[in-house]
Amino acid sequence: MEIHDARFVVSNSDYKKCPSPDIPEYAFIGRSNVGKSSLINMLTGRKNLAKISGTPGKTRLINHFKINDSWYLVDLPGYGFAKISKTIRNEWEKMLQDYLLHRINLKNTFILIDSRLKPQNNDLGFISWFGENNLPFVILFTKSDKPSKAIMNSNLETYKNILAEMWEEIPVSIITSARTGKGKAEILSMIETLNQNFKR
Repeated sequence: MEIHDARFVVSNSDYKKCPSPDIPEYAFIGRSNVGKSSLINMLTGRKNLAKISGTPGKTRLINHFKINDSWYLVDLPGYGFAKISKTIRNEWEKMLQDYLLHRINLKNTFILIDSRLKPQNNDLGFISWFGENNLPFVILFTKSDKPSKAIMNSNLETYKNILAEMWEEIPVSIITSARTGKGKAEILSMIETLNQNFKR
């Protein structure tokens, strides 16, 4: 799939106000500072489609981008470390859960995980929540160009071992790098296949 058009549509705090669910959409979410904006910009070939910030917790709304006039890419707020109040964090959690559970045209959620880090409890808890609610997802290991090959392989192996204990079948994962473009073809190919199976 080639992306020739990508444009911002709307930001919302309520899934009921999101665009009409008549085309498929794909959400991207991860811990704060996981490299989500950089990955979205790499996928779409746009430098500043998603705003990059060194401040964790910058994305605070459900952000819809229309791609090739045929599907939505959705940038969701991060979870984990963000210097926000407990009240706001609770509001975020409710907003995210409502969206993920009730958005009928959401075909898949890409859960981003930093490949430089050993398994984190909030990442594992988030993945478990998807399983408990029977929601489709794919894990994207980000920043694969940053750690040494040995460290990354060790982290990924640990993840697989933990996930093997939690799941009958280990969830699908893709290794990515916003800097080198690694994983782009796989992600877009997956989206293209799911688009073909979308029923209006």
